[in-house]
Amino acid sequence: MYLMEVLHKKQMSIYRLAKISGVPYATLNDICRGRAKLEKCSAETVYRISHALNISMEQLLGPCFIQRSNFENFKSTICQRVKEMGDIDFLVNTIRKEDIRTYYDWEWYPESLYLLGMIDYLSRVNNITLDREYDDIRKCKLKETIYPQSILAIAAVEGNDSALKKAKKEAIPEFLRFNIVESDIRNVA
Repeated sequence: MYLMEVLHKKQMSIYRLAKISGVPYATLNDICRGRAKLEKCSAETVYRISHALNISMEQLLGPCFIQRSNFENFKSTICQRVKEMGDIDFLVNTIRKEDIRTYYDWEWYPESLYLLGMIDYLSRVNNITLDREYDDIRKCKLKETIYPQSILAIAAVEGNDSALKKAKKEAIPEFLRFNIVESDIRNVA
């Protein structure tokens, strides 16, 4: 399925990929339609596909092997990483690794937008010019607002949405732009 996204972005058809890579059209079609798994293909097939698409084998196979974690765990891990590395090293490392684009390409939108919100927030508080590489993603927004689990629990116990409204009002703007309510990235255990 991810292969179809890459083809779409590169404006390439399955037929064209077959011609360039030398991988049979039927094989590529089966992979794109979910009838065959890319990770079960031979190394040669994966190499030919990645080479024809001008991406690394790791980029091509990444979504097949990476286990997506719970979003709360993801946020906690990112905040912990900021605490351990410091703002500047985190910014440099995250931009260099291109995780924002990778998660976005995998359609892991909450993770991608959370990381971008973190980059934008840390850039603002450290007086650093924004990296313009992600301007296309900055135009995106989650369809539904994501609140921290603790806020959702409070709202459930109280039986109303006053905790949700308060959390949204106190949210960091760089996250709220993407419909993610986040108010404290520094208070991690």
